[in-house]
Amino acid sequence: MQDSLLAALARFPQELRAHYALIPTVHARFRPDPWDGIPSERFDPLGQLWHVRDIELEGYHVRFRRTLEEDAPVLADIDSYALAEGRGTRGPAELALAEFEAARAQTIAMLASLTPEQLARPAMFEGFGPVTVRGLMHLLCSHDHQHLSGLQWLACRIDAATSRNDAPERRTA
Repeated sequence: MQDSLLAALARFPQELRAHYALIPTVHARFRPDPWDGIPSERFDPLGQLWHVRDIELEGYHVRFRRTLEEDAPVLADIDSYALAEGRGTRGPAELALAEFEAARAQTIAMLASLTPEQLARPAMFEGFGPVTVRGLMHLLCSHDHQHLSGLQWLACRIDAATSRNDAPERRTA
């Protein structure tokens, strides 16, 4: 199980890149109205990339490190919308993808060498409950899948908006 979980986490950067490639460049900042049914946070396609990058570095790197180094730490949940708003306009998709890929490589390197005892170290995840390092790995994998689904959902909404002759211009930026 450990190997398949690590393999899934290691594959995600390529999958994220491939899913983002489905989004036409002119729609990188597409914001649908309404957002009903999106399976991830309500970020535009480019915002999805920056969010994944931020959560990898400021969320999961911190959570894994604290759980490995501290006795039963309480791990903070992150307000993704406040974090994104505080950062303002970010760079291009290629920069977000490159920074995320480097961060995920660090994550994999750290997790690949853990012992069974380290994988079982406990923590309390704010808003979720008790977890272990292994459990955090599962949550990270789940988060990855949410954002692949979010990009597919956005691609569907972009397709619907651009295939109609009356698609409002405000839907793209």
